[in-house]
Amino acid sequence: MPAQAWLTLILLIAMFALMAWDKLPTWVVFLGAITVAMTVRLAPPSGLLKGFSNTGVLTVAALFPVAAGMYSTGAISLLSQRVVGHPKTEYAANVRILPLMAVGSAFINNTPMVAMMIPVVRDLRRQAGLVAPSLLMGISFASILGGNTTLIGGAVNLIVAGMTADAITAGKLPGMKPIGMFDLAWAGVPAAVIGLLYLVYIAPHLLSNLKTRAATNAARQKYLSEFEVLPKSNLDGKTIAEAELTSSAERQLKFIGRDGNTLSYAPELTLRGGDKLTFSCSAEALSHLWSTIGLIPARGGSVGSERHRHELVEVVVSSKAHAIGYRLSDLPLPDSPYEAKLVGVSRNGEAPAAALDDLRVEAGDGAVLEVTESFFFESRRESDFLLIKRWEGHAVKRVDRAVLATSITVAMVALAASGVISMLNSALLATFAMLLSGCITTEQAWRSVQWKTIAVLGAALGLESAITESGLSAMIAHLCASIGGSSPRAALAVVFAGTIVMTNLISNTATAAFMFPVALSISRMLGVSFKPFAMVIMIGASCAFINPAGFQTNLMVQKDGGYGFTDFAKVGAPMTLIVGAVVLALAPIVYRF
Repeated sequence: MPAQAWLTLILLIAMFALMAWDKLPTWVVFLGAITVAMTVRLAPPSGLLKGFSNTGVLTVAALFPVAAGMYSTGAISLLSQRVVGHPKTEYAANVRILPLMAVGSAFINNTPMVAMMIPVVRDLRRQAGLVAPSLLMGISFASILGGNTTLIGGAVNLIVAGMTADAITAGKLPGMKPIGMFDLAWAGVPAAVIGLLYLVYIAPHLLSNLKTRAATNAARQKYLSEFEVLPKSNLDGKTIAEAELTSSAERQLKFIGRDGNTLSYAPELTLRGGDKLTFSCSAEALSHLWSTIGLIPARGGSVGSERHRHELVEVVVSSKAHAIGYRLSDLPLPDSPYEAKLVGVSRNGEAPAAALDDLRVEAGDGAVLEVTESFFFESRRESDFLLIKRWEGHAVKRVDRAVLATSITVAMVALAASGVISMLNSALLATFAMLLSGCITTEQAWRSVQWKTIAVLGAALGLESAITESGLSAMIAHLCASIGGSSPRAALAVVFAGTIVMTNLISNTATAAFMFPVALSISRMLGVSFKPFAMVIMIGASCAFINPAGFQTNLMVQKDGGYGFTDFAKVGAPMTLIVGAVVLALAPIVYRF
């Protein structure tokens, strides 16, 4: 084996070891590997940096603001709430939610899809007493299955498609066409359907002894809060039950204030604009109330009308605060510089027993505030509050633009699928449409792009150049061919198996970058079409069902679901075999060697 190939192999082993060590961020490992490869000249700088101009990487970056537009307008949550309803059993919840996750993740990044569905599951637990140990894991797995059905369903799909397009341009794949929007569907949809049946009917039995655990320690903190029903809002005229504001384990509606009178809580009571609702609730329930369309915090100063730009902060009243000794009914003070509304107040970790009007501010009181950006400057200058944390990930949805955001996303998919313009062009148009229509702000668009992910993707494609240029891919291809013999099906199975093993140990991006040049060399060596190999790499690199650390959505649901590594292995191993059997059976038929 040439010296360059040995150096590349050593570099890759070191990179994989650092990722397994898990002490350095993945993006640091990848950029460090690119730096070393450039220093020892494993490939030309243009090849090592080509990933940052790759259409697949740029498309991934352009899709983040589109997903953010769907998230910030509440389009995803509104659609999910209409479909989900109020299932009472684990089977009913799986049947309603998992297909929705699979379909949504085919067109929207699965991370926001899962992020939006986790609170829905929490609400079902609290309000309906739903016990469904397999549901959260099923949500993650269903999003992975759905992402394997379209080109835009996952970042790896776009990366492999981008590398394929580069290989076609370089003349390495004569006669092959670029991968289209729905090319994956021929194998991905059957795998998704069978996988969903497994999640609905078999997975619950594998986790039947698992007890769900509380979501966060923050839920132990209790707050007293008051919200006002906006006149002519979607809540005006609904009963408390219809508005889904009934008392639960995490949230108690204590009473309703109307025209100076206090009304007792009753689920059948009809809400009116101007009603003041007083709650005792957990931190999680408090954030949910704050983001509920039709409710606004009833206390505090003016913060303007663009609530989608505001955020929640948790503070403690300092001993220097000017408001100490004043009743909450006296606030804000006439000379207060703060643009903030009181969302909830806590004393010694509990909701105060006194009525909010009579509660006097004390040093050490905890509060959750809705604030504008100016609050942070004023709080540093005045020293009235000790900032504990910003509540990231909570935002008031611009529901008035939900239909518009959905229309933009549908148009993006339709344009790309028609072949009139490229996926990158379509995604960029959709991003600008989201910005110009007000579905997202420029700040939200910029923050939505996961720049560390983009760095990893770009660097991974650069490493693909090093693997190819050094001759390492050809050497590994010969080894794989010797295992599979001259049979294309056997070679395809070897590639898929290698992809599955690697993606459960390291990142799916690194797996795709490593397996792509190897599979390309195998297909050229055997004189068969590369398309089946590209498809099994796309699907296999996303099949991180066994290791919770193998895929971001697995980590998102792990804590809420109370899952351990063995739980993922117990459900994920059969899922991997199911997907593998379906894909390896169909890929040679539908994509043809």
